[in-house]
Amino acid sequence: MSQNPMDKGVNRTQILSVMSDKCDELLISVKNMRVFSGLIFVSIALVLVLNACAPQRTVLQQVLAMGELKILTRNSGTTYYQGPQGSAGLEFELAKRFANKLGVKLKIVVPDNLNGILEKISEGDAHIAAAGLTITEERKKRVRFSPAYQTVTQQVIYNVNRTRPKSIHQLDGAFEVLAQSAHVEQLKSLKAEHTGLNWTENTDADSTELLTLVAEDLIDYTIADSNEMAYNRRYYPRLRVAFDITKPQELAWAFPITEDDSLYNEAKIFFEELSASGELKRLLKNNYQHVENYDYGGTHSYLAQIRRRLPTYQEMFQQAADKYNLDWRLLASVSYQESHWRSNAVSHTGVRGMMMLTNNTASELGVTKRTDPYQSIMGGAKYLRKLIDKVPADIPEPDRIWIAVAAYNVGYGHVEDARRLAVKRGDDANKWVDIKATLPLLSKRKWYKQTRYGYARGWEPVRYVENIRSYYDIIVWHLEKERPHLQNLRPILAFSSNVL
Repeated sequence: MSQNPMDKGVNRTQILSVMSDKCDELLISVKNMRVFSGLIFVSIALVLVLNACAPQRTVLQQVLAMGELKILTRNSGTTYYQGPQGSAGLEFELAKRFANKLGVKLKIVVPDNLNGILEKISEGDAHIAAAGLTITEERKKRVRFSPAYQTVTQQVIYNVNRTRPKSIHQLDGAFEVLAQSAHVEQLKSLKAEHTGLNWTENTDADSTELLTLVAEDLIDYTIADSNEMAYNRRYYPRLRVAFDITKPQELAWAFPITEDDSLYNEAKIFFEELSASGELKRLLKNNYQHVENYDYGGTHSYLAQIRRRLPTYQEMFQQAADKYNLDWRLLASVSYQESHWRSNAVSHTGVRGMMMLTNNTASELGVTKRTDPYQSIMGGAKYLRKLIDKVPADIPEPDRIWIAVAAYNVGYGHVEDARRLAVKRGDDANKWVDIKATLPLLSKRKWYKQTRYGYARGWEPVRYVENIRSYYDIIVWHLEKERPHLQNLRPILAFSSNVL
């Protein structure tokens, strides 16, 4: 029995191939119809057949004609999420740049799980899967990978409340991993040598939720890619890396396997250009460096103060943010970095209050009592707004925000000096990732003697901004986590590796 070409498993390319093979036969049949039919009927039939048999557009031509690039991704801090200025994440930024290069709009689709991403891209339901996918031999049978843009290692994760396992043989508790993941492929490979190795594949939780389960002592171990562990450890200070189970592995975009390589070749050129220009390196730094520089030891205290002190001042932050068109969570993060939300805080330099204002700045802002929390928060919000407005409007977000936040710490003049140095060094003065590379140079005579405002402890605003970025991420995460206890979210487990 012949298969219906619309049945699942037969993709668009196969259908077009069948149609092409029948074109000559159809044209001959229509011409023969002249003997039996009128001219009008035959003309209509010829138009229909010629349209159907016209040379098929390549995938790249289809994307350009539709004006839309459809990608599959997943929600996570390392791929795609909604940040303070809208959509963010490394995969989003890469895909957005590729769409801009093509001159088309970006359409984002987030399937329910990882297997849904792999199934849909292998069947040609989207143009690209940009989801932090590890290149593996098994996956190569299903999809075609672009050039790699990042490397990660697979790591066994445990809770510090438990004894650290030092090898595969010591994994003696509840061990869950993401179903259909590269982690499962690696475990299957390891099981050939370690027959006692057992795990459970979880079909409902994503990688972040599995880390949450370990942090909450609901399971004992999971596996995470090194970039995801680094990103999420800020939220879960009890998480630790036990050991790596792989050497560095490459991440890449996935394409359907077809004879049409037009879009794939365009993506290949895109990554080559991105790497050669240094933009790929800047993107990786911008997405991960503030995570790597974060002091994990302070997370316990910060989370405790979010629960204890923040409720006292949250309404004040919200009122000030509304008045000066700011994100209140950003304002609160700046305040925590400045004073740890202590209204009577004072530094050795004489700055005081929730937003640690100098006496002169407070006077300019109309703050009469710096230790009054409401006045301080309002004054700090007004000052931050003035700094943001001072930054050139053509600098895109979030770079404009981080430049202003750096100026809150070190002064706008020093930030402008750093931007000028960035230009001298051939960097982009509108990118925070480049400015933070030049700010520390302000402490070196070779460089600061070339500037207008001279010496500054330029490494301080870099750490200042990086901390605030992490504080912001954590406060957003904590507020979104206000939901039923994790026991109520305990995913239904799929199947044990014992059946393999």
